[in-house]
Amino acid sequence: MSSPDQPVEFTVWAPVPERVRLQLGAGPDAAVHDMTRDDEGWWRVTVPAPAEADYGFLLDDTTPARPDPRSRRQPDGVHGLSRCFDPAAYRWVDRTWTGRPLAGGVVYELHVGTFTEAGTFDAAIARLDHLVELGVSFVELLPVNGFNGTHNWGYDGVAWYAVHEGYGGPAGYQRFVDACHQRGLAVIQDVVYNHLGPSGNYLPEFFPVFSEGGANTWGDSVNLSGPDSDEVRRYVIDNAVMWLRDMHVDGLRLDAVHALVDERATHVLEEMAAEVDALSVAEGRPLTLIAESDLNDPRMVTPRVAGGIGLTAQWSDDFHHSLHAVLTGEGQGYYRDFAEAGLGGLAKVLTGAFFHDGAWSSFRRRHHGRPVDTQALPGWKFLAYLQDHDQIGNRAVGDRVSADLSPALLAVGATITLTSPFTPMLFMGEEWGASTPWQFFTSHPEPELGKATAEGRIGEFAEHGWDAAVVPDPQDEETFLRSKLDWSELEQQPHADLLRVHRALLALRSTHPDLVDPHLAQVQVQWDDADRWLVVHRGSLRVAVNLADEPREVDLDVEATGVLFATGELPEVDGHAVTLPAQSAAVLSTR
Repeated sequence: MSSPDQPVEFTVWAPVPERVRLQLGAGPDAAVHDMTRDDEGWWRVTVPAPAEADYGFLLDDTTPARPDPRSRRQPDGVHGLSRCFDPAAYRWVDRTWTGRPLAGGVVYELHVGTFTEAGTFDAAIARLDHLVELGVSFVELLPVNGFNGTHNWGYDGVAWYAVHEGYGGPAGYQRFVDACHQRGLAVIQDVVYNHLGPSGNYLPEFFPVFSEGGANTWGDSVNLSGPDSDEVRRYVIDNAVMWLRDMHVDGLRLDAVHALVDERATHVLEEMAAEVDALSVAEGRPLTLIAESDLNDPRMVTPRVAGGIGLTAQWSDDFHHSLHAVLTGEGQGYYRDFAEAGLGGLAKVLTGAFFHDGAWSSFRRRHHGRPVDTQALPGWKFLAYLQDHDQIGNRAVGDRVSADLSPALLAVGATITLTSPFTPMLFMGEEWGASTPWQFFTSHPEPELGKATAEGRIGEFAEHGWDAAVVPDPQDEETFLRSKLDWSELEQQPHADLLRVHRALLALRSTHPDLVDPHLAQVQVQWDDADRWLVVHRGSLRVAVNLADEPREVDLDVEATGVLFATGELPEVDGHAVTLPAQSAAVLSTR
């Protein structure tokens, strides 16, 4: 027997409409209830309802009913009715989970829809043991909140509080997080607060979610400091708290925070950081906030007591750009400055986190950034990566570096990344040099929107000299299917060897404290652009790299006493002199 209906209070903040009614149920059995407004624009009504009631809100004379802005579940998509979901009903197995600090950790970024063939949370659970054996400690999920269509990168979300039903909905999400914790893996959720997607966004009908006259690269800016922005800010911060508290997530990756326009004295990120710190104390586990920021401003991760915003960490695109330019030789667009700087640019990033630290940026045609105080800020506050979803997917054909680099250079890139003083991050499949691309894909059901998205994407690259015929159509389902990982590659060469390299490097990180030493001021780098070699000092260890196509003899500052790791053939060690095979890297002990 089904349990009897219980009184449920339905609430919604909607200062825009003059009248709001609750629709409970669908079709001929739907019931409509008037709601009462208070002075702050909140509407309320308490009515008997089943535990998983379908509901929506009728705004003035608009039909059909709109989904709840804070909907926890959208079983029929972002245009359908909301469904009640009680996150506390799940019986967590992770009750002894005490979390993980980001310091010393390794992040693995994945997209649920393309990580496995099935593209669901449950299918991803079946692959978690691979991540444990690899040696990562954090799983970072690309956005999973509700978007229109069946597949998408996730950055077109409009139902911020819901979980995409095709992945398994909120219940599947809880199972995934629980399974990660049972294996010792922490979970970071990528969230987008700087814009909303183009389809299914009904929020402006409820409240002034957008600022007047403000826009960014992706659309209208969120109203963080204009009239009626107090509740908009609460909408954002409450969402962050929801993931961390109700879904047991360990951290959030905050998308493109430079696009958050906030003119208040206390920035919304600072307010969020303060609330998350308080929640961390209440939950008894570390909670992490990681910014994606184009500002190159270390104040983003400087503690609030020192006048900073107080976020835990931020991505370092400068690390990616410098390493990518050195390995591939690419020098177009934003790679130009990094390519011209060569190994010296990579050395600068390895010792200071940013390349553009107040330096001239030819891409921006202005000076950019601010220096990092390497005595005050630890290296783990910056995420370092050879690849990520943006740097692959935003290329014309979504090609990974494995499409062009030799397996030997891929191993060299892995060595530089995983022995850096930063928090390393891998993109799914990178650990075995996946041959599958990761392309830009959408599934907008509206024909006009789908056509505009495809034409805009293809036209953008055609303007830069690309043959339009080779740029994948994001609306073509094959573009999505091509982007799924091929797990059979793990047993094939050269993928199996590259996987062993990554496992060995991550094992080395876990057993040698010098490789997780966060003191940037103690990192030193020697290099020679002409002979294409680099040596990074990591305490008593030396990370020696030869990017040349022939062996190189490198003189170290101290005597090498042993080889702890090599990407291929062992280097020849003779006192201070080390002869590295072509396109190779090694980690050497000096005592």
